[in-house]
Amino acid sequence: MAKNDGKQHANGKGNESEAKSKLENELDALFRLPVAEFTAARNTLAAQLKKGGRRDESDRVKALAKPSISAWAVNQLYWKHREAFDRLIATGQRFRQAQTSARAGKVADMREALDARRDALSHLSDLATALLRDADSSPTPETIHRISTTLEAMSAYASFPDDLRPGRLTRDVDPPGFESLASLIPGAGITKLTEEPVHVASSQKSGRAPSPRRKAESASDTSQFEQTRQAKIAAAKVSLQEAKSLLIEVRARSQSLEGAQKKANADVKEAEKYRRETEERFEKARLASEDAIRRARSIAAEAEGAVKVV
Repeated sequence: MAKNDGKQHANGKGNESEAKSKLENELDALFRLPVAEFTAARNTLAAQLKKGGRRDESDRVKALAKPSISAWAVNQLYWKHREAFDRLIATGQRFRQAQTSARAGKVADMREALDARRDALSHLSDLATALLRDADSSPTPETIHRISTTLEAMSAYASFPDDLRPGRLTRDVDPPGFESLASLIPGAGITKLTEEPVHVASSQKSGRAPSPRRKAESASDTSQFEQTRQAKIAAAKVSLQEAKSLLIEVRARSQSLEGAQKKANADVKEAEKYRRETEERFEKARLASEDAIRRARSIAAEAEGAVKVV
């Protein structure tokens, strides 16, 4: 009897795990759909889960927000262009490794990683533009900028928060703040340095001068603090340079899109002009044809009259 209970318990766990795995696959499929189909498909899935007695999971699915068009485009990059997406994330990891590296030349490593990330961002922006056009959605400069910002943010995170799951975004994402980036740089010396004044104050109260060992530790802490400060300054300069380069690139892309939009508008005007001219020529041809028919009928009538006379 105990063996049967154990088997049933194991089967119950297996069925539950299988159901959860199936739900995750269904959620992935939901976020791969065209954005216009998301809401109806979400509601259908929630209704199926509720009908199957899985109310908690149904409520979870029902609460999913429809992705913004820019978040949807980032999701599609993850599902349809995984290699390019993973390449961007890898450049962020390389940048963090360069930040935390203690060896010489890490500023050059950071610049190299930032250049690689910029190239990856540019490539993904082009892919996103194509995705939006294929979806009959206008890739405006503002939309492309939001997509680039979200991609940059995802590459900056060391690990994704719970609400930032690749392929299932529902909103745009802002990059982490400066404090989050600065925390990537070793700062062990800072903690020691902040604790130092307590010991100094204690030695001063007792009337004793700091020991040589204490002086050496203090000098070491100061050196570590200065190294950390210089590393943060270097990282800040590199990040600032990257931001400037990205701004220039976004402006250039915006101007390119605006130029393309102006050209498209000009083409539309030209097409409209050609349509009007064609309609005018057609109307003239129609009138000429009707006039020719009337003349032919008149000539035929005259010929018939002449035959009767003869």
